[in-house]
Amino acid sequence: MSAAGDRLQGTARQAALALPDVSHGYPFTPGLDVYKVAGKVFLIVTDDPDEQIITVKCEPEHARAQVRGYASITPGRYLDKRHWISLGPGPGITERLITDAVEESYDLVAERLPRRDRPSAR
Repeated sequence: MSAAGDRLQGTARQAALALPDVSHGYPFTPGLDVYKVAGKVFLIVTDDPDEQIITVKCEPEHARAQVRGYASITPGRYLDKRHWISLGPGPGITERLITDAVEESYDLVAERLPRRDRPSAR
């Protein structure tokens, strides 16, 4: 079952907030809900009802495969298009895919933090 835009975003928010040491807010603009670990962005949720997407960090090879595999996954909307992807509602975009994308993004960001700043193990 495909996740509709509002459910896609709700699933992403819920997955992010379940992870250790996550903060979120609107540091860039009122339309972008930004999720961070130790001050580093790992998820952006677009609050525009006409463009219900999320943007997550992704390994470049995996990002290319995701973009090729799903019509509603595109190179990252707001950040480096090699390392970020945006997911919108569409065929094959399931809640599990969204949760996995958020968790993988979090892990990528957390593993690159200095040891002293890394969150407790999840």
